Amino acid sequence: MPHSTSVLVLSMVGSLGLAVAADDNDATAVPANPATAHELPQIVVIGNTPLSGLGLPLNQIPSNVQTGDSKDLKRQQSLDLADYLNNNFSGVNISESQDNPFQPDVNYHGFTASPLLGTPEGLSVYVDGVRVNEAFGDTVNWDLIPESAISTITLVSGSNPVFGLNTLGGALAIQTKSGHDNPGTEIEVYGGSFGRRALQAETGGEFGQFDYFLTGNYFDEDGWRDFSTTRVSQAFGKMGWQNDKTDIDLSYSYADTRLIGNGTTPESMLDFRREAIYSAPDFTHNILNFVNLTGTQFLNNTLLLSGNVYYRQLSTGSNNGDVNDGSYLSVGYGGPPIDCSAPAASLADNAYCANGINRASRLDQSTTGAGIQLTDSHDLFGGKNQAVLGAEFNYSADKYSQDFQYATLTAQRSAASNVNLFNPAQTVNSLRGSNKIFGIYVTDTFSPNSLLHVTASARYNNNTEMLNGYSVDTDLGDFGAGFGVPNPLLENHTYTRVNPAFGFTVTPNDVLTVYVDYNEASRAPTVIELGCSNPAKPCGLPNHFASDPNLKQVVARTIEIGARGNSHEPLFNWSVDIFHTVNSDDIQFIATSTSQGYFDNVGNTRRQGLDLSVGGKFAALTWRTVYSFVDATYQSEFEVNGESNSSADENGKIQVHSGNRIPLISRHTGRLVLDYDLTDRWDIGANVIASSGMYLHGDENNANRAGGTNGEGTTIQGSGWISGYSVVNLHSTYRLGKSADLFVRLVNVFDKHYATAGFLTRNPFNPNGSFRDNPDAWTHENAVSPAQPRAVWLGMRYRWN
Repeated sequence: MPHSTSVLVLSMVGSLGLAVAADDNDATAVPANPATAHELPQIVVIGNTPLSGLGLPLNQIPSNVQTGDSKDLKRQQSLDLADYLNNNFSGVNISESQDNPFQPDVNYHGFTASPLLGTPEGLSVYVDGVRVNEAFGDTVNWDLIPESAISTITLVSGSNPVFGLNTLGGALAIQTKSGHDNPGTEIEVYGGSFGRRALQAETGGEFGQFDYFLTGNYFDEDGWRDFSTTRVSQAFGKMGWQNDKTDIDLSYSYADTRLIGNGTTPESMLDFRREAIYSAPDFTHNILNFVNLTGTQFLNNTLLLSGNVYYRQLSTGSNNGDVNDGSYLSVGYGGPPIDCSAPAASLADNAYCANGINRASRLDQSTTGAGIQLTDSHDLFGGKNQAVLGAEFNYSADKYSQDFQYATLTAQRSAASNVNLFNPAQTVNSLRGSNKIFGIYVTDTFSPNSLLHVTASARYNNNTEMLNGYSVDTDLGDFGAGFGVPNPLLENHTYTRVNPAFGFTVTPNDVLTVYVDYNEASRAPTVIELGCSNPAKPCGLPNHFASDPNLKQVVARTIEIGARGNSHEPLFNWSVDIFHTVNSDDIQFIATSTSQGYFDNVGNTRRQGLDLSVGGKFAALTWRTVYSFVDATYQSEFEVNGESNSSADENGKIQVHSGNRIPLISRHTGRLVLDYDLTDRWDIGANVIASSGMYLHGDENNANRAGGTNGEGTTIQGSGWISGYSVVNLHSTYRLGKSADLFVRLVNVFDKHYATAGFLTRNPFNPNGSFRDNPDAWTHENAVSPAQPRAVWLGMRYRWN
């Protein structure tokens, strides 16, 4: 389970990783090179900057901090990092918009880190000092972070400007393992429900001043829903050299993942058959190559120089089959009459008569970057002080293309492309772009005495984006006025800003910390958002880039007040945190129809709430319970299409008002994490996750009522809401000896039916999945992503030195 650390710099925590007080006697546990502390499997310092450095003890950090390590992930048999965060951390909830175990949206305090293009990304994610929010859309691909390579995890709340772009609601920092601190070899195999089969291996060691670490895993699953296979191959290697003043590491990450995420399905179809999907295929293929060279060098006893140079290349191919709900029997079509019983004689004939579409896209992203950081820890004016000055630069080049072809939906709702001379697989989007990001940051923590610790920070960001390409208008309603015509896209945008932060902690003793913090951070509009920001030329995501009027960057301002404490023994620890964040010029997707829309600055949004955490250890029981309240609301008014909303007017528009809750953000979430040692060899644990209900996309004004009638006279069946849920997961490990373990994980013990994401939208299918040929007969209902049913996996791991 996650744990807090309240220790002096470079002190070692207890073997269970619970928060304990430290004293000067802990100096015997200091590693030979203190700069390597972040690679340790137990977190001894909290990283307060993107690059590795000396870090700070928790009692000097004025924000909520949650941590975990490799032992926590192994004990719970976590599938991956996102799974672990969802099971343990306060303020976190998962939206399974894609409904693939490796493609969740991770929400923290109402801000999102998602692999889905077009999702507003409000969290920054770092791996060994490299921000892995991908350049094209700031997305976070959880399938590219191998769980077996993770040493430590740190989630820092707030809009800390030091962590750069996208740190609107928090920053997640991951440090990977090294052979120096993870010696030995281990092999793990497991399998079970849904045809899941997995193999994982790691080995590490050292020879003289050199060390090495290698890990790889293979995951194969049929999935519990129709057509939902997943294949994941990951590898990670690190070579290092260190002495008492220098630490150099060269790492390489590789991933080849083939993911099918079938996403949301109308509730009427799920009630008929819970394994049903909406349409197929929905396939994503990622190939990652990531090289990172990091180094730290003590210039003297108080000066530490850190730096990194990296190259990250990601190729993503996707194939999406869907309903042609934009042009099929379009009422907006104004051209010559079309007879769908006759052979197609034009592209317009295909667009009008085809009930399906196929989209195949290719995205290549490459990023080259470097960072440098100087940490000075000498005393100032008789008090302890740590000052950090750093700079980062990266250049990203992106190439995106998408082919589009009209199709016919099969009985299994797979889109089979129509073969005729007038239905070519045409490239409807072609875009090249580049992104240059330069940042300078400074942070200083001054402790005039043992009671008070003051932190001041600032960061300057300069972000330049260049776009060059074209898109083809595929809206049949534009027949004769642009349908099938390419639209050029050529623009440059530059965003600059200085973001400040100021906070302090008060430590009346070594078991209590009180803190207050104010900070600001920003994010620039992404290529996706800039390429789809003209109200006169709406687009469907991520399939069109129409034109790019300049959008304003989003600025988050956060105030945070909190306290945390622990006993001298690992019996009890607690924390409370109150946060208030306002986003200015927030960017939202403004729907203009069921399948189209554009991005725009909609004014202010607000996230505020609190986190409570209590935990400890009593005899053989280790426990932790957390509760979070997140109130996420729009603070400005805007109009959006909501045809499937009962409050929509005759034009299908709904009005969003200040105070309306933002969809898919749960107000109340809770976690209970238990681990109990039945014997010296056998332990058992449980995770209980609880979440309150949420509004769905399409009900942004929170005014929809099931059974109501919209302005067009259509009855709305969907509620626009998904109910809350609670789910229990169990895990257990039995040690056969020093070298072998048997383990089991049971998920959703009580087989609860619940959902974590969805839309209020039109449904063209009958409950049995057959297609309704008449669009006037399409229903308006909830389409949700169903959570997986009860599942069990069993495995064994074997290790040796």
